[in-house]
Amino acid sequence: MPSDLTPSADWHTPTELVPLDGREAFRGADAGTVLDFWRYAMPDLRTNTTWGLLAEFLVHRAVGAVARNTEWEAFDVLMPDGTRVEVKTSAYLQVWGQRRLSEIRFSRLRGRIWSPEAGEATEQSYNADIYVFALHAARTHADYDPIDIGQWSFYVASRALVEATGQASLGIASVRRLCGEPVTYEELAGRIATCARSSLVTGGTTEASTTDT
Repeated sequence: MPSDLTPSADWHTPTELVPLDGREAFRGADAGTVLDFWRYAMPDLRTNTTWGLLAEFLVHRAVGAVARNTEWEAFDVLMPDGTRVEVKTSAYLQVWGQRRLSEIRFSRLRGRIWSPEAGEATEQSYNADIYVFALHAARTHADYDPIDIGQWSFYVASRALVEATGQASLGIASVRRLCGEPVTYEELAGRIATCARSSLVTGGTTEASTTDT
C-alpha cells in the first residue's frame, strides 16, 4: 500500500497568490498584521539572514526584474531579457562584536540545480549568466547605515570568467582581478548589460587565474 509520501498521478501545484502589501490581518485570532510579522522577522537589515536578501532586492530593482525568483531557483534574479543573475554578498562588519574586520569572501559560486520534478542534480555547476559581487564597505559601526545604498560596492563578472577560475568561492583580491573597478548602484544596471553583451560577443571563451587571495 503506498505511503502518504508516494508521488501520485495528480501533481500538487500551489495556487498563485496575490503579493501581500502588509496591511492584511491574520485571521482566526488577534495576531496583528503581515506588516507586524515583517517587522518581527527583519528588524535589522545587517543580519546574515537578511542582508543577502537586501542585496538581491537592490539588484532586482536595478535591472527592472518583474518578479522575485522562487527559493529553489539556481540563480537569484531573472532580468526581463532572460539574463540570469547570481548575487553574492560580503561585508567587513557583522551584527556581533569583532576583534577585527571580517575577511571578504564570496562563497557558494557553484550549486546543484533542483526542481520539484527532477530533484537535485548530481553535479554542481555555475548556473547564472552574470555574477554580481555585492560588498558592504562600512568599516565602523558608527558609519554602518543599512539603508544607505552608497555604502555598497558592486563588482560584475560573466559566468565565463567565474567558471574559468574553477573556484567555489573567491576572495576580494580575486574578484577585483576578474571584475576590475566596482560600480555604484546607479551604474550597476549598465555594467551588467555591458558584461552580458561582452559575454555573447566572445562566446564565453575567457581565461582567468585561479589564484585566490
